[in-house]
Amino acid sequence: MIPCNVKELCTAIGGVLLQDSDACVTGITTDSRKVGAGELFIPLVGEKFDGHAYIESALEAGAVGCLTARVPEKLLPGKCYIKVEDTLLALKKLASWYRGRFDLPVVQITGSAGKTTTKEMIASVVSQKYKTLKTQANFNNHIGTPQTLLGLMPEHEAAVIETGMNHFGEIRYLGEMVRPNIAVITNVGDAHIENLGGTRQGTLKAKSEIFENLQPGGLAVLNGDDELLCSLHLSFETVLCGLNEGCTVRVSNVCERGIEGITCTVITPRDCYDVTIPSPGAYMIYPASMAIAVGEKLGLTKEEILRGIAAYQPVGSRMHLIRGSEGRVIIDDCYNANPQAMAEAIRILGQTPCRRRVAVLGDMGELGELTAQAHRDMGECTNRSGIDVVVAIGPKAKSITEMAKGEVYWFQTKEDAYDTLCRQFTPGTAVLVKASHAMEFGKIVEKMEIVKDL
Repeated sequence: MIPCNVKELCTAIGGVLLQDSDACVTGITTDSRKVGAGELFIPLVGEKFDGHAYIESALEAGAVGCLTARVPEKLLPGKCYIKVEDTLLALKKLASWYRGRFDLPVVQITGSAGKTTTKEMIASVVSQKYKTLKTQANFNNHIGTPQTLLGLMPEHEAAVIETGMNHFGEIRYLGEMVRPNIAVITNVGDAHIENLGGTRQGTLKAKSEIFENLQPGGLAVLNGDDELLCSLHLSFETVLCGLNEGCTVRVSNVCERGIEGITCTVITPRDCYDVTIPSPGAYMIYPASMAIAVGEKLGLTKEEILRGIAAYQPVGSRMHLIRGSEGRVIIDDCYNANPQAMAEAIRILGQTPCRRRVAVLGDMGELGELTAQAHRDMGECTNRSGIDVVVAIGPKAKSITEMAKGEVYWFQTKEDAYDTLCRQFTPGTAVLVKASHAMEFGKIVEKMEIVKDL
């Protein structure tokens, strides 16, 4: 964050200065345990916590001051206090004001699945020409997004911002801060569908809030193979990316190389690209083709675009390959899950050259009335993909076992499954680990990493 004085910041958020300070604010934090020098502490309020209880400890730890929605009983000397009506809304105002200080192209990304992958791919491409700020990890919500924007510095020449949601109005809220020049929607699936009217049309409506803050002259980049997205008629320049003949950026000659990645040809109105994507899954054609569309819009050369795609690396537990002894492989894709993403991960496991294939599948959340059928569908998917062993974990995942064939196990908790999983991880075995984030399947990966070289 570019240093700013307390009065400047107070004016930007419409606050009331209770006590001034000569210190410059060089950053913000919402965690009193992680206070850095020069940072302003913003106490947030949730259902089970109130950050105001930690104001004094944050200030004593080195924060230069704080925002507060109520007047503290005492004001520590040398610290600034800014009174606001709502600290979360003040964080939004601060990020929006700060974003306005920068004249640079901003890409905003949303979608039901693949947001982080697409963000990383686009950032990998854009950074070949421009110094690029990107959302770290999956900090894509009402707290992470403003913190990302407040990380903009004079050296940045572009920004790629991922925005997530699970209710109506959230993409609008985030977009009011981001104000993108390029808006990307990866797809419209069933993630969070129970909160969005129970239909994909509701999901489309929520995702389409991204266009409300797309800047004049902006570009919309959409998945052209998504039946809902390809039917949108927007007042902005629109690029459809995918396999369909009507796509502006069209993909062909897709060749999957198992867990090693894929190759394909991408044709745009400007050029033809022979693309090598160093990550598995046919769905990777969408992040790559969207990155090409964004790269061309921002003036990158063909060589820069191809170099950026080749440099892509998955982050976190997203198709992360962990190789062990005697041909053992863990496919760590446990960051999150929805029916489309889980089906694709199972398919990739089925294509993996190995002696045995084990699918460790857990609950998928927020599917509403689709829950039972969606999990049964995953059982059918394991059959089609030739999976040798299915280990289902969690109350919702029990429905997977109703359709899966062959060697099938079900456990209530991941702890109950550990012994069976370790026994199944024999030489020449590939194991897929996939579930919604709340299942904390990363602990399964950690457990299996211990035995991968035995």
